Amino acid sequence: MNNLRITGLASGIDTEEMIRSLMEAERVKVDRVEQDRQILLWRQEMYNNINKDFANFILNSRKMFGLNSVSQTGYLVKNSYKNLSWIKNASSSDTSVATVSTTGKALDGTYDVHVEQLAKGVSMVSGSEIDVKRNDEGKLIDNEGNIIEDIKFTMNDGQVDENGELINFNIEISKADGITMNDVVKAINSAKTEISDENGKTKEVSLRTKASYDAGIDRFFLQTTNTGADAQLQITADTDSSGEKFIQSLNLKTSYQGHEEPVDFVLDFNYTGQDAIIDFNGASGITSSTNNITINGITMNLVKEGNFTVTVATDVDAIYEKVETFVNDYNELVDKTNKLLGEKRYRDYLPLTDEQKKEMEESDIKLWEEKAKSGLLTNDDIIQRTMQNVRTSIYEKFDDGPFKLITDIGISTEEYSRGNAGGKLEIDEQKLKEAISQDPEAVMDMLFKGSSEEDGEKGGLVTRIHDNLISGMEDIIEKSGTGGNDSLYRDVKSNILIDFVTEYGSKSMIDENVLDHSKRIDDLNDMLIRKENNYYAKFTAMEKAISRMNQQSAWLMQQFGG
Repeated sequence: MNNLRITGLASGIDTEEMIRSLMEAERVKVDRVEQDRQILLWRQEMYNNINKDFANFILNSRKMFGLNSVSQTGYLVKNSYKNLSWIKNASSSDTSVATVSTTGKALDGTYDVHVEQLAKGVSMVSGSEIDVKRNDEGKLIDNEGNIIEDIKFTMNDGQVDENGELINFNIEISKADGITMNDVVKAINSAKTEISDENGKTKEVSLRTKASYDAGIDRFFLQTTNTGADAQLQITADTDSSGEKFIQSLNLKTSYQGHEEPVDFVLDFNYTGQDAIIDFNGASGITSSTNNITINGITMNLVKEGNFTVTVATDVDAIYEKVETFVNDYNELVDKTNKLLGEKRYRDYLPLTDEQKKEMEESDIKLWEEKAKSGLLTNDDIIQRTMQNVRTSIYEKFDDGPFKLITDIGISTEEYSRGNAGGKLEIDEQKLKEAISQDPEAVMDMLFKGSSEEDGEKGGLVTRIHDNLISGMEDIIEKSGTGGNDSLYRDVKSNILIDFVTEYGSKSMIDENVLDHSKRIDDLNDMLIRKENNYYAKFTAMEKAISRMNQQSAWLMQQFGG
């Protein structure tokens, strides 16, 4: 660009203003393309917002129902609803003996349970104050008062390697400035070793025993982290070593296999825990390595030995409340899509240019842009098709069970005669609760059964809605991209972006259009610069010509005057 510009010195014409006026007319072409690009960006933002609404609706309903376990393709795991804890209600006749919970697998009824013994691990505790000698700084010392710098002993907890051999955990503490009781505790609690698995790969295993020391009462504690017959604890040390002397000076008492009174600890002896033993509704001698036992969908947390009764019943109110919440959330989503599809388009309200914004108040700009954005997704094909597919799938027949249509369990859609686009779900409370009471498993199937592409099964109501929304999400992603919500969408379906990345290179249709508009704007701006320079060149030439004429006229006048 030529920075040396003569503007009206000879002609007296305001060439700057004339060129500015001429360029304003030329600038209109750029403004139109920039406005078109802004509309594309607004439309892309709206697509991304509704896609986030779809994703959050799916994730929130999965979380509410407890349907967080999904297959790699994003479909609900078939019959996973049978593991849900809110479908059935279980109670214990004596919570001091056991507390209970249940899933949809449990059959309604009453079950008698006798707890013969609890699952226990192995524990060791100093029966009296420890005899470990220490100096004023808490450092371990020998009988002569010398600081002990090394302590070594071995522990195993019943874990075995690929050859069935016990895994030894070597506890080695070596500190030149002396060892404290806390050093011993840390060494035990962080004890690990490496072994090879059946494939020859190295893996790290940790000692399943934890230690603690209470300086206030000067006692040492050891406890296996697991229970049952597999819980073991054995400590060995070289004879007359610092390790053996240290272990013996802890004055340990051992509780294992249900001994009423702790027994004196013996080095090299393998102490084992015990399994829980219960009788469940006539089935006797049931064993468990933990006190948390699940039978036929009923989970019992054993507290003490004794008898109790478990009562299981379908929680009709809980199921109804979950379904009602889902329907309300779905209806909110329908309202949002209906609003987008039915918004009025104000075509006279185009995006404001930078020059126009400079002349307006912030509040006026906001109101103008609300009008300009309105109706950008009116009658949008993708959103309309997605919601129509959802509505169609809702009324498709179910192949199995006594209920064939959702209306059979009291769920229907509102009529279109209410002055809106319709499509929202409605619940007949009495009919739904009656269906739940009559056949809860059939209702759960109708609501939550997983879909299967191989078998052509469309799944339950919730599954159908989710699947069609996910399909719509994929179409929107192809149209407008992810808007930076990649991780959110992958939570909905792990491979939802595969086609978008592999087939479209992560570039949406709108991205391509925006890029084309940006290139066109750059080209038009280059053209404007050339046009402006051309105007200045012409006016400069005119000014120079007028200047020369003025000089010639002055010379002639001078000659005639002479």
